[in-house]
Amino acid sequence: MSLQIAKEIVTNIKNGDIKPIYFLMGEEAYYIDAISDYIEKTVLSEEEKGFNQMVLYGRDVTIDDIVGNAKRYPMMAELQVVIVKEAQDLSRTIENLVSYVENPQPTTVLVLCYKYKKLDARKKLSKAVKKSGVLFESKKLYDNQIPDWIKRTLASKGYTISPKAAQMLTEFLGTDLGKINNELEKLQLILKPGEQITPQVIEENIGISKDFNNFELQNAIGERDIKKAFSIIQYFAQNPKNNPIVMTVSLLYGFFVKVLKYHSLTNKASAAKELGVNPYFLKDYEKAARNYPMKKVSGIIATIREVDMKSKGVGAANMSQGDLLKELLVKIFE
Repeated sequence: MSLQIAKEIVTNIKNGDIKPIYFLMGEEAYYIDAISDYIEKTVLSEEEKGFNQMVLYGRDVTIDDIVGNAKRYPMMAELQVVIVKEAQDLSRTIENLVSYVENPQPTTVLVLCYKYKKLDARKKLSKAVKKSGVLFESKKLYDNQIPDWIKRTLASKGYTISPKAAQMLTEFLGTDLGKINNELEKLQLILKPGEQITPQVIEENIGISKDFNNFELQNAIGERDIKKAFSIIQYFAQNPKNNPIVMTVSLLYGFFVKVLKYHSLTNKASAAKELGVNPYFLKDYEKAARNYPMKKVSGIIATIREVDMKSKGVGAANMSQGDLLKELLVKIFE
């Protein structure tokens, strides 16, 4: 949803529909930066920017400073652009912008990057921005939405990615879209448009092992492939910095919670939608459900919680990450 709205904002600007206020807020910094960067690069020509484009930082200015700059007239240009980065540092006084937003300077484009927070919709500023400009909320994506975001982002640039490769990137990079996009851009420099990003490409260029990762561990456990699961754990024990236990435990917890939910579904035909997974990976949950009865899955989830506590020093201060994961596998497979 944030992607679609961000594209609409950029398209409107490209078509000359430029608003006097852009209040960009929310948990996901990626879209806030993308819109702000687009305005910074394109609204003014290079010749106009010298006198008419200003970048301020929330920690260094007051609301009065921002308003003072916004009320200036452009020099030898139709518009001036004032961008306030890290505007969340002004959260205590941000409502003081109301009077300006209610009557903004028509020749100024004021952009506020209000990251990791959002305005109170009940207060005047939020309502005023909606009337005179653009109020955009950049929402954080859930883990299960990231692979599809990767796929769509690459498709827009003429590339494809295999489901497993998208899952590997998600597992390794988390939900930070900026970080993910940086890695995708590196891969696009290496590959030709139209080529597919595969696990092999990721292993060779990003450094994620295609055979020894949390995704492969999850599959090995789901298939009850004991030998493969323990070999992956052994690799993790030898490379703890690149394979933190918190990531492994979190992934396995989420996996078995979905397996438990799969057991409870009366209509398995809609399982992919109900679990929030790519249909390509549904077979992994079906297989795990066959290998682990519902009661066993409940016990595994409880065990994962115990190991999570131990990994944080509760009741097992002297156990290594490798030993904790081995203990977890023993209890899963018993």
